[in-house]
Amino acid sequence: MRWPTLVLVVLIALLQYSLWLGRGGWLRVWEVDRQLAAQREVNLKLEQRNAALDAEVRDLKIGYDAIEERARFELGLVKPDEVFVQVPKKQP
Repeated sequence: MRWPTLVLVVLIALLQYSLWLGRGGWLRVWEVDRQLAAQREVNLKLEQRNAALDAEVRDLKIGYDAIEERARFELGLVKPDEVFVQVPKKQP
């Protein structure tokens, strides 16, 4: 009676090994699920960045306000009838 019990225990252990540690086992499924959640977060951030860039491109193509704003803040340009005043920041 001892041999059949031992054989059944070994067979169950082999089946459990493939279920938990095998190629399509639960541990691999959990790892892939974690990777999928992380990739979805990255994709969401990239979609938001793309939407912001798309809005900026549309704004630059359609209106002159965005072009003027970029020229003022990034290039330091002023209109001919304006006076440029720069206020220095206080040192900490």
